[in-house]
Amino acid sequence: MITRRLFLAVALAQAFNGLLGGVSAQTSESTTNAPLPVQPAPSQPMEDKTVIVVTGTFEPAPLEEINRSVEVIPVLDTAPLHHYWTEALQSDASLDLRQRGQNGIQGDLSVRGSTFGQTLILLDGLRVNDAQTAHHNLDVPIPLDGVERVEVLRGSGSTLYGADAMSGAVNFIPAVPKNTEVRFGSQVGNFGVNAQNLDASLLRGDTSEQLTLWRDFSSGFRPDRDYRNTAAFSRTGFSTTLGDTTILLGISDKPFGADQFYCNCDSFERTKAWFTGLRQGIGKDTEFDFGYRRHTDKFVLLRDNPSVYENNHIDESFQFALRLHRELSTNTTLSFGGEGFHDSIDSNNLGQHSRNHGAGYVNFDARALGRFSLSLGAREELYGSDSEFTPSVAAGFVLGSGWKLKGSVSRGFRVPTYTDLYYSDPANQGNPNLKSESGWSYEGGVVWNPGGHWKADATVFHSRQSNVIDYVQLVANGPYVASNLERLDFTGFEAALHARLPHGHQASVSYTAIHGAQDALQGLQSRYTSNYPTHRAVVGWLGELPWQIEATSQLGVVQRYATDPYVVWGAALTREFYGRVRANLSFSNLSGTRYEEIQNVVMPGRSVTFGLDLLLWRKEH
Repeated sequence: MITRRLFLAVALAQAFNGLLGGVSAQTSESTTNAPLPVQPAPSQPMEDKTVIVVTGTFEPAPLEEINRSVEVIPVLDTAPLHHYWTEALQSDASLDLRQRGQNGIQGDLSVRGSTFGQTLILLDGLRVNDAQTAHHNLDVPIPLDGVERVEVLRGSGSTLYGADAMSGAVNFIPAVPKNTEVRFGSQVGNFGVNAQNLDASLLRGDTSEQLTLWRDFSSGFRPDRDYRNTAAFSRTGFSTTLGDTTILLGISDKPFGADQFYCNCDSFERTKAWFTGLRQGIGKDTEFDFGYRRHTDKFVLLRDNPSVYENNHIDESFQFALRLHRELSTNTTLSFGGEGFHDSIDSNNLGQHSRNHGAGYVNFDARALGRFSLSLGAREELYGSDSEFTPSVAAGFVLGSGWKLKGSVSRGFRVPTYTDLYYSDPANQGNPNLKSESGWSYEGGVVWNPGGHWKADATVFHSRQSNVIDYVQLVANGPYVASNLERLDFTGFEAALHARLPHGHQASVSYTAIHGAQDALQGLQSRYTSNYPTHRAVVGWLGELPWQIEATSQLGVVQRYATDPYVVWGAALTREFYGRVRANLSFSNLSGTRYEEIQNVVMPGRSVTFGLDLLLWRKEH
């Protein structure tokens, strides 16, 4: 089956290649090498550098050429204005970050109204989703200063990434050194916040090293909400005659009070994550990838009486891939490869289990007449006795004057976690008979980018999902049981406007509206599918104030299904002194809003954090 389906995909690609090859032969070389360039208006010279993305595409490509809905969130450039990278994620109105604890302690991330388990988390393109439970997917062992940017693919990405990218993928791109230097930073703030970081980078020819160490402690904004967060991350890059090599190493340790996280209890939890990854280029058009992740989770129901109930889980995962890329002609390319995955768990509650995945994929990209672009992809993934075929098609058409139309159709799927399958306590029950989720994503939109000061986009999207996994209360006062919901549909609209204003100011507005069909629940109570935001808007500003003070402000408005809306406002100031010292002042929840992103888990009120960053040593290049 896998051979027949992938053979069909390759045959279609070759047919399109022949068709487009005939068309391109009639055009000049200047129009076949790239899409029609967007010309800036004479009064608004182009100010943005070309943004190259690696998410939502099999090969790095300029963001303007991607026909999927991809958002790039800068992190490193705005790091002095953030305490943790979760704050940067909240700038995208189509991302829903539901936190149980502040500053990355624990949170669930979803895209376009999906459940958090349907979002794949990547670190430099390598999977870091947790096999035990998707609640730990954001246990990414990389501090704020180690992240250059976050790339977000909205809509199914299973053709590119396989299982769990059913509604989208979020890719953390590590920072690459620009200088050889050593920096130290320290922050203090409300609720006993006490944080330090040490960053060291080396740049010498084709060799680079970025090392980031970080600790963040807090006594908590209320009893049993204290935490101690430590992480270390290293990115090493070099080139040899074989090709470019990237080595990733990361570790994190998070003990924290878990009051009300899962029940009306003063609980305690401690998670640890280890990650290592290798990306090895083999010549110009081939790459070998490898990744290993280990995660441990200790949960104590009653912090002051651990003997009552305690869970201990250890899960591991391995991944490898061989990726190839071939130019069939000047404006057509073929990407193909194979991947393998293995994960396992050893738990006093879930038992001992393991499973294997194997996949093959092919993708064809073509451009014609300098205006039209097309991508056709297909993937077959085998796991156990089951298989999933996930095709995708995306197309774009440049209208001119900065306008572009684009759209896509793609299929995705998610396999149940070990918690979904085997967990058991008096309030929650897993289900070993669960089926994998699957669904189709449809989207169509328009982009306006005349160059220079303005950029806007608008997209209509629809998702049709089958066998959606949720915990449902089948009988009154009974436990919540992991179940497959037969059908769940989402329809939505997202729009964004970005503007470069005079005197270096920048402003942005983004809005997402979602309507979900709740018929699948048939009046039953569920844990996750009804907690999506029906409306979310984010207004942001970044600029320079008098006395060389850089500032940012962000206002978010959220209304979840069947709940009242709430507003959360944050701001930050930063200034550099003598080229070696930077002072930072950040304000969280300035509006003093009392709100919950997860039911019964209250988030912190108004807080202030002050920090200093010191450049200890730098070697100019």
